[in-house]
Amino acid sequence: MISMLTQTLKKTGKKLIIAIIWLGIWQALSAVIGLSVLFPSPIDTIIELKKLVVTSDFWMSVLLSVVRISVGFITGTLAGVLTGAVSSFVKGFSEFLSPLVSIIKATPVASFIILAVIWLKTGNIPSFATALIVFPFVYSNIKTGFEETDRGLIEMSDAFGVPFGRKLLKLYIPSVKPYFISAATTAMGLAWKAGIAAEVICNPTMSIGNGIYESKVYFEPSAMFAWTAVVVILSIILEKIMLLILRKEKKNDKA
Repeated sequence: MISMLTQTLKKTGKKLIIAIIWLGIWQALSAVIGLSVLFPSPIDTIIELKKLVVTSDFWMSVLLSVVRISVGFITGTLAGVLTGAVSSFVKGFSEFLSPLVSIIKATPVASFIILAVIWLKTGNIPSFATALIVFPFVYSNIKTGFEETDRGLIEMSDAFGVPFGRKLLKLYIPSVKPYFISAATTAMGLAWKAGIAAEVICNPTMSIGNGIYESKVYFEPSAMFAWTAVVVILSIILEKIMLLILRKEKKNDKA
């Protein structure tokens, strides 16, 4: 117990030292440039952030952005899991879906966002863009996870007449889970990038993207840095929460 606590403190200390070093670099660059309107310092950003967090509009914007991006992330993840699983069991479905997945991967997110402006309501565009960016990563990893399941165990379970539901629960899902965790953690970061980019382009009221857009329009770099810091912090927090949930599920499976 004491050794675990010591290790945790060491890791936390290292991360804190690294964070302080990077903040020092940021502060030094700002001092060298000498113009806060071009490159705000960490202090300028914190001051601006303090101004934002005391307003109700800030919290409403954060809440709505989190909801939009979460809806897109969940939608893209579910679509990726379902299609990835079907591709592994239904012959020819993978080839049928391949052109669509390739198009989504190759097309810039901005192109989809601009098209979505024509098709969808403004408030739905961030969710749409997020789902599109998440889907191919989850789909590819889930498909790979099913394909990498031990063929020997599959053949043995078939020979003994093990029901498909039991094979799915005890054989396929444990094989796919590491691939799913990897895809979900990568996709979470990409989801925030795509979702906020969509908000900046389509500019829905009460959103983080709207805050970034307005800071550009009114030429307020410190506000832009503050909103960007909010995006980074939220992305890290949600990723950590998701990892904790997935790891807890993994421990429960082992138990």
